[in-house]
Amino acid sequence: METLTFEYPAEHSRDGARAHVGVVGSGDLEILFEPCEGDRSQVTVLTSVDGYGEIWKHVLDRFFSRYTAAVRVEIHDFGATPGVVLLRLEQAAEASRT
Repeated sequence: METLTFEYPAEHSRDGARAHVGVVGSGDLEILFEPCEGDRSQVTVLTSVDGYGEIWKHVLDRFFSRYTAAVRVEIHDFGATPGVVLLRLEQAAEASRT
C-alpha cells in the first residue's frame, strides 16, 4: 500500500456538492469528491500498487488542467488503469454538479 498526495491551484472555490463514485474492487477504485473553499485542490491517493506515483501525477495533471474548482479528492485504488482513473474523476465531477 502506498499513500500519495498532490495539490493543484484552483481558480474558484465551492462548486457543486459532495460525490462518491466507483467501488473498490478488482481493477477499480472509488473516489470521494468534496468541493471546498480556497484556492487549492488537494488529492490523496491510497493505492494497492506501489511505485506508480509518476503515472498518478500525469493522470491528475490532465484532469486538473480542465477542472478548475477547489476540491478535496480521496481515491482508494485497487489497481485501476489510468483510463479508469480519469473516467471516474470525470464521473465524480459530473455527479458533484447534479
